[in-house]
Amino acid sequence: MQPTLLILAAGMASRYGSLKQIQEFGPSGETIIDYSIHDAISAGFGKIVFIIRENFAADFKEIFEPKLKGRVAVDYVYQEMDAFLGDHQVPADRTKPWGTAHAVLCAKNAINEPFAVINADDFYGTDAFVKMADFLKNECSPNLYSVVGYELGKTISEHGSVSRGVCEVSGGNLAAINERTKIYKDNDQIVYEEADGSKHPLSADTPVSMNFWGFHPSVFELSQSLFNEFLDKSIDNPKSEFFITIVADEFTRRKIGEVKVIPTSAKWFGVTYKEDAPGVQASLSALVANGEYPDNLWK
Repeated sequence: MQPTLLILAAGMASRYGSLKQIQEFGPSGETIIDYSIHDAISAGFGKIVFIIRENFAADFKEIFEPKLKGRVAVDYVYQEMDAFLGDHQVPADRTKPWGTAHAVLCAKNAINEPFAVINADDFYGTDAFVKMADFLKNECSPNLYSVVGYELGKTISEHGSVSRGVCEVSGGNLAAINERTKIYKDNDQIVYEEADGSKHPLSADTPVSMNFWGFHPSVFELSQSLFNEFLDKSIDNPKSEFFITIVADEFTRRKIGEVKVIPTSAKWFGVTYKEDAPGVQASLSALVANGEYPDNLWK
């Protein structure tokens, strides 16, 4: 069975200030998502599922449907604030979505096979897709999930802080993952900053998650259970988020299974801030010039 690629494209784009998911970066107007889908199809993924907000569904479909028709199966899922809440009610002061793990949970009825999860606004590279497809086809099980590990130093923005899942690895598997929401360069070193303002150094070769995960569909049942626990504890905090890292951490902590860390030689780049955009365009132009991608992905 061919694996599915789930693309998280429902983000509010608050820091970036526009729908960066559909901004054109490639030489023929390609978005970052186009490159991810191109790499996924080449690696053997059989279906693409987009998680989007319903209020920009029409614009989104208009961009991607003509490109992908006849190339790969496509489905759409909306991340609604009240989805999978059970007996809980959305608090009146809640404005932001519940987070990445809730977004994945919203795809429960659209996916029945091993699948990968990626962000819409990150470029992950061919090597990462090839390795993930191989894992999903040959290793993935209810007891073994995976995450692609990138070197932290290659994932920093020059224009502000970034959020990363910092991985502790033991025997090739994830021992722990900590969501660090404020990582940046501080003179010659990389640091993460706590809520109290304290700073802690991180090595440039620290493996980090860029939200490229490999899951068995059993993850949906676990996510629903953990989301219920999250809501019981945090529903009244308007800024609380249910991250994929919470699910992965509990999967290992409760000894349900292991999360394999897949190292990659691929260079990551992404758009966290508007100022990142020229660098992304330059990086894509260089890859096209080197022959790694055609100058028009969908010709």
